[in-house]
Amino acid sequence: MCLAIPGKVKKIFDNHTAEIEIGGIVKNASLDLIDHVKEGDYVLLHAGFAIEVIDQKEALEIFRAWEGIID
Repeated sequence: MCLAIPGKVKKIFDNHTAEIEIGGIVKNASLDLIDHVKEGDYVLLHAGFAIEVIDQKEALEIFRAWEGIID
């Protein structure tokens, strides 16, 4: 099973990587697999790669679902 985690693009670097915030944690991820990403977008991350741009509503629904599982 694969798990993709939503995160918010905070900063995009020239080498096609981005700084992504996931629940208050900031990590770098590759943008090589998707086009047309801009700062402020939400993306799904898998194995260090952004694999899809998603809207904020979808990202927040996923975060809320996880909170329900963890609590």
